[in-house]
Amino acid sequence: MYNFGMTYPLKFRQHVLAIKEKEKLTYAETATRFCVGTASLMRWARRIEPCQTRDKPA
Repeated sequence: MYNFGMTYPLKFRQHVLAIKEKEKLTYAETATRFCVGTASLMRWARRIEPCQTRDKPA
């Protein structure tokens, strides 16, 4: 599943990270379970809110 150009909703991000903590999963295990990239999970752990603007031209 490719998700280029779209962001995951804040509720989904919170849910995924909560399950990761509750079940003590690694980033890789969580990424496989929810079909998201490990880099995305690490980025969400640092900053959960989706970016509203881009710093590069379209």
